[in-house]
Amino acid sequence: MTPSTAERPQMPFEDFEELVVVAPEHVRLEYVDGRVRTKDPLSVEDFEELASRAPETVRLEYINGKLEVKAMPDGNHVEIFMWLLRQCMQQRPELNLVPERGVKAEAYRKGRAITDGFLAPKGHFKGHGNWSGADGALMAVEITSHDRDTDQRDRVDKPVGYAGADIPVYLLVDRDHNTIVVFSEPKDGRYQQCDSYPWGAVVPLPAPVSVTLDTEELKDYAD
Repeated sequence: MTPSTAERPQMPFEDFEELVVVAPEHVRLEYVDGRVRTKDPLSVEDFEELASRAPETVRLEYINGKLEVKAMPDGNHVEIFMWLLRQCMQQRPELNLVPERGVKAEAYRKGRAITDGFLAPKGHFKGHGNWSGADGALMAVEITSHDRDTDQRDRVDKPVGYAGADIPVYLLVDRDHNTIVVFSEPKDGRYQQCDSYPWGAVVPLPAPVSVTLDTEELKDYAD
């Protein structure tokens, strides 16, 4: 991780000020070291209300009982998602890879995560609200962003959260290490299998995803 990435604030102060204005009266926010935090314990219900009021430029997650801010995607992030979308559509046209989907994660659905991609059968999200249950979904996808919370959020917390929700496969496109990491076989809140591949390798995604990724194109998006 570069020094500039480590020093980058989680949220611009202007966005924090706007979030404070719209926050529910009983949700008290503070801005510490470039991060937004709650002064009091935050319930799932309070989080959902806060997230529903947040400005469009602010994407909030609730991970391990804490308020987190998900970085906005840059151009390479978008191109990597489209690369993955094309491969999934070509090999599994009966499925949809939906971007930016809110998911009820962790054990007992106590977490709220915004996946970069969520693979599920066509029609799966019909009638859902802002946060979908993981039942019937095949894969969660995260593409790392260049912010200082990526390591804890995408490499530590989200594998636990997605395994706790019994999502069969968690695909992590790691832009810091130029790797694809495939987590699978969730059991007792942990993925039993974790395989890492360098960009350029052929990556088999296990059932129920059953897609083989040609990752050569990812080399074009190395930062």
